[in-house]
Amino acid sequence: MVHRLASLLPLLLAAIIVGVPDPAAAKPDFAHVTTREQAEALVATGALVRIYLFPIRLGGPRRKANISYVPPEAGAALDQISGTLQRFTREGLVDQLRIIPEYRGSSFVPTRINMHATHSGQEGGFHPSIAIW
Repeated sequence: MVHRLASLLPLLLAAIIVGVPDPAAAKPDFAHVTTREQAEALVATGALVRIYLFPIRLGGPRRKANISYVPPEAGAALDQISGTLQRFTREGLVDQLRIIPEYRGSSFVPTRINMHATHSGQEGGFHPSIAIW
């Protein structure tokens, strides 16, 4: 099982890197986005996309409390990582998942989304993180 997980390392790294903006590019600042209405206004302009923090395809609920807002690149990265986690679940490599968003101040847009995917019968796990702003 460990060998199977190790052989997937290049795919895991690709999943983490997909959608991450150029480090030299200026980081956006979403500190002023402090309400759902402000976030929805930015969705209308394309600056943000609506996501489910705990993805639906991984068993996340379709509830307002599970909805968050991120730039399109971060949404694409979350989708890519979710696909990888879905495959790991099917293959029996993962049976537990925690999603932990980090926020700055009262912003409605997370600064980072941390994921902790593990298997109850094994040590280690897959712990991708998406830096947003």
